[in-house]
Amino acid sequence: MFNDKTDKDRNDHEYVLSGTGVNVEPMGVFHINKDTGEVYVLRPVDREKTPFFHIKFDILNKNTGQPIDRQLSFDVEIKDINDNAPNFNKPRITENIKENTPEGTLPVRLEASDMDQMNTLNSNITFRVVSQKPSEPKITLTQIDSRMAHLQLIGCFDYDKVKTLDVIVEARDHGTPSLSSTAVVTINVVDTNTHPPVFKSNKYEGKVEEATKQRGILKLEVEDKDTPQTPGWRAKYTIVKGNEGGLFEIETDPNTNEGILNVIKESDFERTELLTLEISVENEEPLFVCKAASAGDVKVPPPASVKVTVEIVDINDPPYFDKPTNDVYQKEEEEPGKVLFTPNVKDDDSDINNIRYKLLYDPAKWMEIDKKTGQIKTVKKMDRESPFVKDGIYNITIGAIDDGNPPATGTCTVLIHLRDINDNTPKLVNNNVILCGNKEEMVMIAAQDSDVHPYSGPFTFSLRDTDGTLKQRWKIKPDVGQEGGLISLRTLPYGNYSVPLLIQDQQSIGGNNTVVVTICDCGKSTVCLSPEPFTASAGSSSIGAIFAALLLFLLLLLAVICKCGNNSLNHIPIVQDEGNQTLIKYNQEGGGAECMTKPSLLLTSTNGGTTRDGRKQVSQTDALIKDVNDKYKADLYTLQNQSSMGTLGMHQRDACQIYRGQNMYPVIPTKQLVCNTYQNNSLRYQRSINLQSQQHIADHIGKRLQVINGNHENCPTYQPHQYAYEGQGSSCQTLDKISVSNLGDDFQFLNDLGPKFKTLGNICHEAVKEKNIKL
Repeated sequence: MFNDKTDKDRNDHEYVLSGTGVNVEPMGVFHINKDTGEVYVLRPVDREKTPFFHIKFDILNKNTGQPIDRQLSFDVEIKDINDNAPNFNKPRITENIKENTPEGTLPVRLEASDMDQMNTLNSNITFRVVSQKPSEPKITLTQIDSRMAHLQLIGCFDYDKVKTLDVIVEARDHGTPSLSSTAVVTINVVDTNTHPPVFKSNKYEGKVEEATKQRGILKLEVEDKDTPQTPGWRAKYTIVKGNEGGLFEIETDPNTNEGILNVIKESDFERTELLTLEISVENEEPLFVCKAASAGDVKVPPPASVKVTVEIVDINDPPYFDKPTNDVYQKEEEEPGKVLFTPNVKDDDSDINNIRYKLLYDPAKWMEIDKKTGQIKTVKKMDRESPFVKDGIYNITIGAIDDGNPPATGTCTVLIHLRDINDNTPKLVNNNVILCGNKEEMVMIAAQDSDVHPYSGPFTFSLRDTDGTLKQRWKIKPDVGQEGGLISLRTLPYGNYSVPLLIQDQQSIGGNNTVVVTICDCGKSTVCLSPEPFTASAGSSSIGAIFAALLLFLLLLLAVICKCGNNSLNHIPIVQDEGNQTLIKYNQEGGGAECMTKPSLLLTSTNGGTTRDGRKQVSQTDALIKDVNDKYKADLYTLQNQSSMGTLGMHQRDACQIYRGQNMYPVIPTKQLVCNTYQNNSLRYQRSINLQSQQHIADHIGKRLQVINGNHENCPTYQPHQYAYEGQGSSCQTLDKISVSNLGDDFQFLNDLGPKFKTLGNICHEAVKEKNIKL
């Protein structure tokens, strides 16, 4: 490099290079002598990577480093040489090509490229087929441009001869020296239909019975040289002639490739005895015939065909009716014995006079058939509403049986259309309805009738009111239609109400029905709410009264036991309780008045006293008993207000009966009395824990005081009592006046109740003696 502004003698300048190949990649390619300006190439350059180098030249002052002159730029172009061979994009190619591919261009494309400079001899490529194996059919190529070519087929493929071809193709450039590369193309030939199917026999024969459908009466075998289980091998059969009546069909067995002949329609021997069919066969895939230029004019051969003879074997034909279905119109509920249908039957190969008839289907057993003539008669009345009748039609089937060998049967269907009559009354759809008393006053009641129009709805609803009481509570509105509205005229208590109705159809034929109306609280729904469980609670005062009664009962029991232990009593009445199961004999018939005596308790004195006529007189304990009686009279008054009037009447009647002496008891030895008294009082203790027992104790105290004191004012011979109740009284007279006294009953059997009772009595008696209880 040289610059005219430099002074050679002073030697105060230097040369500098920069740019591509110096300090820009690829670096280290060029170098300059700082003093002389000579430029050197340090290593080889690859044009295909860097075809140009852009270099900058500067001259600087050594002392200051400043440029002496402007910067100079120049480009260096690399000259190409043929150092790259052509390369195939795919050096190994495999293609599957069908055998029936016609002569000409194959679907195989070859592409190659050269990295040398374009549009020069170094990058210009030529393709050629170097070799192929096998050599037939001939494979060539056609070059499209300098970088692409297609293979060509001359002739046709033959799968039976060649299944695979290997073709080597070369790509060569025109540089100096010339360079090249190769690619291998493998062609796999795919078998197609190049061989037509051929029948193994030139004639086939078969047999079939007349009036019979049968599959596989004949199998036709073919031979095909193509690959099995391919479209070019699978056979397709066609009945060309002889099947104008549509009696036959033919299908292909997918495994054996055989043709299977089926009879799909019944044949008639009387019309034809022998059928001749022509059947052809071809493949699913069309047959391919090579039409190469070297083969000349070649045509596709027609499909192979064969003749098939089918013999019709005569059998006994069944009789047949002139009409397979017959319609008969009849009114329901008519008297039996009417002829409904007489068949017309024919038979081509049997004597019609020998035909017998039979009912094959008669579900309701309404019919009978004449075995000789086939006439159908009714043996029962026919009901249109029967479950065997569908849409007003009763279906029966009759059969005609000939005398052939074997006998054949022909059938006929008879449809009996039943005309309706008004033989059913309207009925309620639902006999129970709910009336929500908290929301509405009307409930709809629906009716239905098994008859059809005009013998059914709309219906007329009315009340069956004989005495006029129903009309005070109910009315029906609307009263005409498929349903009526039952309206409550006044507020009724919740409960069930039976409402008798008369429902009439359009012909005023009515039926008596009764609907049960449940009036209840439905809340927000349309059904009755569940009743709340009943609960009861006792206050503190009630609980206190119960404990007081229990305490009194224990005191009285203790007093009785202690008194018996001291032997101060020789006898004591036995308290009668309906729950004690005491063995007492009553020699009387009939019953007293309809009053029930509640269990009672006998109070006795423990500190002396005398016994008169079986009754104990009060002595020192009178004051104590009187105080207790006064206390419980107040409780008795409260309890009596809470009890029913019937119970009060019973208590009064019991007191009177005691006074009259109907509850007198015999004297029992003390030893047995102690045990029995102890047992009875134990049972009464268990029963006195409820509120009702408390009432009985107080009631008994009052009655006993009245007897002891001789107060008979409240005890007449019979005191009638007025009861509050609805309805009529009993028509029977009371039997109280003829009641038989039981004063004479013999209670001596109580003295000997067996060894078990005696042992128990002794134990109780000894226990009392040991304790020596004193009040």
